Amino acid sequence: MFSPLTLSADTAGFSIALPEPLPVARFLIGKPVEEAAALMPRLFNLCAMAQDMAFRVALDLPLAPGAQRRLTLDILREHLIRFFVMLPPLLDLKPRALPKGWDHDPKALRCEVFGCGLSVPESLRDLKRWLARDEGLAPVIAALGARFLPGEATAHLPLPSEAGDFFRPVAIENSLATRHHAHPLMQEIALKFGHGPLWRAVARLLDLEACFEGRLPKPDRPGPGRALVPAARGTYALRAAAKAGVLTRLERVTPTDHLLAEGGVLRRTLDTLPMVRHGEVQLVTALLDPCVPVSLSPTRILPREAAHA
Repeated sequence: MFSPLTLSADTAGFSIALPEPLPVARFLIGKPVEEAAALMPRLFNLCAMAQDMAFRVALDLPLAPGAQRRLTLDILREHLIRFFVMLPPLLDLKPRALPKGWDHDPKALRCEVFGCGLSVPESLRDLKRWLARDEGLAPVIAALGARFLPGEATAHLPLPSEAGDFFRPVAIENSLATRHHAHPLMQEIALKFGHGPLWRAVARLLDLEACFEGRLPKPDRPGPGRALVPAARGTYALRAAAKAGVLTRLERVTPTDHLLAEGGVLRRTLDTLPMVRHGEVQLVTALLDPCVPVSLSPTRILPREAAHA
């Protein structure tokens, strides 16, 4: 069972109480490799295919037929749930059911996400035109863009410069924005608004498009016993070793580990959230998507009505 990430705030800023880490290694080490491989995805409600593929790639085990497609569908589903179900109520919009055929009709899904015949804008000028058409997910992005001023809820951290960076749970930018930071629209948003809510939401839109077009990064094995796999929140890193068919080592570093690291994206984002915006902390954490339950201290975090007074 996941323990929650607990946030509270006062005039001095936010306090963060981190969740207890899951004892995955303790549970799996000592088991036969194939048994551990079968158990790995069952331990997680989210990113099950990323967990499965990382374990198998690290130990050079065969992947199941259709594994890449299943990984893409896992990531696609999480993006859609965030955009259609979770974010709208936080932006005073009505949630929507996932589009029919989301898992097998990419043409129809593209219409629901971008508007028929449209795709992710290439520049801020294109973004303004797309928002004005009010199609697909444009109302969500428009409401989000209007909620924060430039520089609010931003976190500027270094991107991973080499594969080894993903295996260290330190303060780096390991998120969907890492995959798409070089896109022209992302660069324009970064310059005008900072690495904040709009930048992160557009990165998720770009990742949706990558899912549609089959352009997600393929799993990588940067060395024996190592694996890097794309996941719905960034890049998932795993080290594993086995001897005589028994698992002897397992180390996982997830996008959430980087997000919650000391001085990481969560800490810096909250530090740049003005007190009058403290009521938006639920929206901010939903955008950061920490992959653990979030508990807010109701007596210390301002409600949204007070935050906007």
